[in-house]
Amino acid sequence: MKTSRVSFAAALAAGSVLVLSGTAFAHVGVQPIGEAAQGGYATLNFKVPNERDNASTTQLEVNFPVDQPLTSVMPQDVPGWTVNVERTKLDKPLTVHGKQVNEVVTKVTWSGGKIGPGMFQQFPVSVGKLPENADRMVFKAIQTYDNNEVVRWIEEAKEGAAEPQTPAPVLKLTAAKGDDHHAGGKTDEAKNTEKDGGKDAGHGHDEASADHGSDTTARALGIAGIVVGLGGVAFGVASRRRSA
Repeated sequence: MKTSRVSFAAALAAGSVLVLSGTAFAHVGVQPIGEAAQGGYATLNFKVPNERDNASTTQLEVNFPVDQPLTSVMPQDVPGWTVNVERTKLDKPLTVHGKQVNEVVTKVTWSGGKIGPGMFQQFPVSVGKLPENADRMVFKAIQTYDNNEVVRWIEEAKEGAAEPQTPAPVLKLTAAKGDDHHAGGKTDEAKNTEKDGGKDAGHGHDEASADHGSDTTARALGIAGIVVGLGGVAFGVASRRRSA
């Protein structure tokens, strides 16, 4: 009876994990190809799974955060889909690479294609420059099906709370690389690693010398053993002759 209860509990737990995992991975998400560093440029993939068994996704609308304006947004062509990019003028122009930018992209919409049941589609976009003083960006997305159902992936997760039912895609930004990386110089970390490597190389040389010395000693002892052995054989033969 006890074993049966344990087996039932384990099966229930496993089933719960599968159900929760399916729910967690079924929403629209965004991931960088490579990394998305603060203040840099990146290519993002908006991944759209079809969650319905009897309908196909026919449109995706991605809203770009107005409080984190991106001066460059270039969607990659996706066969079978038509893309529309919407821009808005800025109240205060931004300066990028010495040039003033008066408008930014606020929305990108893909339509005309079809994501069938049990399928997914990725929509790549090249963006920049990413915010320098933020560790994430939230892109609110709207998914439309051919049965006129609309799913709004716009809920922002709150720290310490459970994941919302329709969470907005969140892009995590990595720390910006130092200027030394771009100039080809060595960072303090690299220099320290080099010093440590030098020390390790020295230890390796000492260990190699020690191994060589040990090997020489072993050979000498081996030769000595052979000589002693041959001497013993010769002594034995001589003793037999005398006895005869």
